[in-house]
Amino acid sequence: MAACWPLANGSRAAGRRPLSVRLAKFPEPPPPTNLAARVTADIKTIPAGTTLWRVYFRGGSHPMAWNQFRSHGPMPSGRFDHHGGQPNDPRRAILYAAVEGPTCFAEVFQVARVINRHRRDPWMAGFCTTAALDLLDLTGNWPTRAGGSMAINTGPRPRAQRWARAIHAAYPAIHGILYPSSMDANRPALALFERALSAIPTHPRFNRALAELPLLIPISNAAARFGYAVV
Repeated sequence: MAACWPLANGSRAAGRRPLSVRLAKFPEPPPPTNLAARVTADIKTIPAGTTLWRVYFRGGSHPMAWNQFRSHGPMPSGRFDHHGGQPNDPRRAILYAAVEGPTCFAEVFQVARVINRHRRDPWMAGFCTTAALDLLDLTGNWPTRAGGSMAINTGPRPRAQRWARAIHAAYPAIHGILYPSSMDANRPALALFERALSAIPTHPRFNRALAELPLLIPISNAAARFGYAVV
């Protein structure tokens, strides 16, 4: 029986892939029609009445309201911004949120790792959804089955944005994406597409400026948890 030896000098047997060829863990997304045909969406349904949290900014160059979806983009920091390149196109808008309040601090202030309670007038809002949200679940094996990997949650943001655009087009019934926060021990975070607008209530349950004194203790606790500073 012949022994099996590695092929030397980069040679290849007829009809066989070279041993050195490896598929990328985080490739470019396939075209939306191919993505939809390749793999069905793993759906995680967030029931109506679920409390979600977000940190948003009332100041700066793009001031926002607590329930406003951001139509300008994609932004360099927005991992799953699915904007198509047209400025302020309401057909492509996004709102980032989390199931737990501290996750918002970890995500929003991750670049400098400083929770600045004053710059751009940051506020925290908590609200209860008024309808069920069907989200593409990126916390399981869907990224691998789709031809990628969990690097979609941690890899280069411009490529993740291209995946978000493909996901948005491939699965027109979903309201957004559920993904594990890489800054808060994989706790659940949400990127809600404009399709989720009808599930946002008229009034929030909670809406306070981070500069207000009652929020100093929870903010300080979150900062200690993540190793962030507070100013």
